[in-house]
Amino acid sequence: MAYEHIVDKNRCKGCQLCVAVCPKTVLEMSDEVNTMGYFPVYQARPEDCIHCTTCCIMCPDVAITIKKVVEDKAE
Repeated sequence: MAYEHIVDKNRCKGCQLCVAVCPKTVLEMSDEVNTMGYFPVYQARPEDCIHCTTCCIMCPDVAITIKKVVEDKAE
């Protein structure tokens, strides 16, 4: 089953709590400023993500989500 890791860059305030709790050190801080003037987090190593949702749980701004990707089975 496939999953999609989504970071709402304009919602992220750059607190780095998700970076600290990621067991696979997948997340890093961006060099680019978002529309609110913060440096948001991004998924630096998406191939290492185990979709544990720890980052989603830790984020106080609900800026990170992990969703199941529904595969459309064309018959």
